[in-house]
Amino acid sequence: MSFLRALLGRSKPAQPDLDALFALPSAAVTLRAGAGFAPTGTGSVAFRAAEGRAFADLQRDITDLLNADDGPAVEPAADEYGYTWLVLRAAPEAAASADISGLVTDVHAVNTSLESAGFGPSLLCSLVAFADSAGRRVALVYLYKRGTFYPFAPLPGRRRDNALELQIEAALGADLPVEKDKSRWFPVYGAPGL
Repeated sequence: MSFLRALLGRSKPAQPDLDALFALPSAAVTLRAGAGFAPTGTGSVAFRAAEGRAFADLQRDITDLLNADDGPAVEPAADEYGYTWLVLRAAPEAAASADISGLVTDVHAVNTSLESAGFGPSLLCSLVAFADSAGRRVALVYLYKRGTFYPFAPLPGRRRDNALELQIEAALGADLPVEKDKSRWFPVYGAPGL
C-alpha cells in the first residue's frame, strides 16, 4: 500500500499524539525566559458537539469530574462557528504560580475522554493562553488532527500579530512539535479562554 501512496502522491495523515500536551509546562518555562510570556492559567478544548444524549452526558460528566477536584474550573462555551469549547480557568493563586501542569493534565483529560468515547473526529484543537507584561496575548494551539502546535497572537479588529507568532515559534525551539505548514496556523478569533 505504501508503494501506491508514493506513486499517487498521497501521504499518510498525521496521527494525534495527546501526550505532546505534556510538553507545554517546559515550553511555558522557555516562553517566560525567552520571550517574557507567562501562562494566564486558562486553557480550552474545541470540538464539534455531536447530537444525542450520549454526547451530552459525556460532556456533562467531563465537566462534573473536572469541577469536582481543586483544579481549574470548567465551563462550556460556544463560538460563532458552532464549535463547543470547554474552558478551564485556574484559580488566581494557581495562575499566579505559573505552573500549568494541572491545567495541562485537565486539558489532556478532556481530549482523552472525548477520544476514548469515540468522538476523536469531533476534536478540533486545544489551546493554552499566555500574556506578557505589556498585555499582549498569545495562545499555543494544539491541532488535534495534525498532532502539532502553533502560536496564535490576536490583535484588535480580527487581526493577528504575525511577527510575534514567528518570535514565539523561534523561542520555542524544539520544546514542542510546531506545525511546519504555516497555512495551517488557523486564526481562532474569539476563542473562549484566550
